[in-house]
Amino acid sequence: MNRLCTLTAPKGRPREFDLDEALAGALRVFWRNGYEGASMAELTAEMGITKPSLYAAFGNKEALFHKALDLYEREKLAYMTSALEAPTARAVAERLLRGALQMQMSTCDPKGCLSVISSVACSAEAEPIKAEVAKRRASSEAALMKRFDEAKAAGEFPDALESHALMRYLFAIMQGLSIQAGSGATCTELNQLVETSLSVWPTK
Repeated sequence: MNRLCTLTAPKGRPREFDLDEALAGALRVFWRNGYEGASMAELTAEMGITKPSLYAAFGNKEALFHKALDLYEREKLAYMTSALEAPTARAVAERLLRGALQMQMSTCDPKGCLSVISSVACSAEAEPIKAEVAKRRASSEAALMKRFDEAKAAGEFPDALESHALMRYLFAIMQGLSIQAGSGATCTELNQLVETSLSVWPTK
C-alpha cells in the first residue's frame, strides 16, 4: 500500500510525496550505479524529492540504501524464498535459475544484481555497506545449504558431492548470470546459460 509523507517546507508549506514511490526510485539508482556510484543529486531527482526531504523521511544515504535493499529482497528476490520449497534439489536449482533469468529479462528494472554491484564498493565509507551485503548473502547461502543438506540426507546427491560445494556452485552461476546481463548479454544467451546449467546439474 502506498504511504504518503507530509513534510514542512521552510516557509511552513506542507510538501507531500509517496514514500513507496520515492523508495522505488532510490532502488533504481542504487541498482544501476551501486552504493558509491549513486549521487545524492541523482537519488533526489529519481525519487522526486529534495535533499532535506530525503534526510527527513529516510535518514542518511546509508539508511536509505538499507531500506532500498529491503525492498529489493522483498519484491525482486521473492522467488528465492519460494524456490526453497521445491521438492528436490534440482527443482530448487531450476526455480532459482529461472527466477534469476526472469528478473534479468525484465524491461522495467536495471540489469545485474544490486548485491553484487554494491559488494565491490571500495572506500572506507562503504565498508558498512559491504558488510551488510555480505551478511545478507551469508543468510541466503545458509538457507540454501540447509535445503541441500536435506536433499543429501534424502539420497539425492552422489556420495562425493557436498552441500556447501553445490550451494557455492549454484550461487556462482546465478552471479555470473547477473554479471553477464549487466554486460549486455542477450535474453537468448542468458537462457542458454540457464539451460546448459540445468542439463549438467549433478543431482537427481
